[in-house]
Amino acid sequence: MNVEQIIKTEKEIPLESRTIIHFMLVNNKINEAISAVLKPYDVSLQQFNVLRILRGQNGKPANLSTLNDRMVTKMSNTTRLVDKLILKGHVDRIVCPSNRRKVEINITSEGKKVLKKMDAAMQVAEMNILQKISKKELEQLNSLFNKF
Repeated sequence: MNVEQIIKTEKEIPLESRTIIHFMLVNNKINEAISAVLKPYDVSLQQFNVLRILRGQNGKPANLSTLNDRMVTKMSNTTRLVDKLILKGHVDRIVCPSNRRKVEINITSEGKKVLKKMDAAMQVAEMNILQKISKKELEQLNSLFNKF
């Protein structure tokens, strides 16, 4: 991926700026690929992330704060994400009768089934995205990312 060609400039971009632009271009490419994989399930990347977090709770409910803390992409609209997943039947919400502010969210059996299908599709997408990078290079890349 040649940054100068992609952004159509003949000027040489300083290394630091070139690196940041590269990160953004790679991020966009990955997001596009993942969104395409999740589209048949009518689920966004953030909704997929919520479902994975809830499955990882192993049957224990999570509250909105827990979901927001564990999200890959931190956002303030976790409530809206959960509302959309409720409408799809992937999660359910339980409001504490004695404290209406206390809300617990669980993944449904339907949510687990569809998530299993998404996992398989996501695994194929990840392999396609990373096909040109060796295992050793992936380890190096992760080591570099850990410096952030």
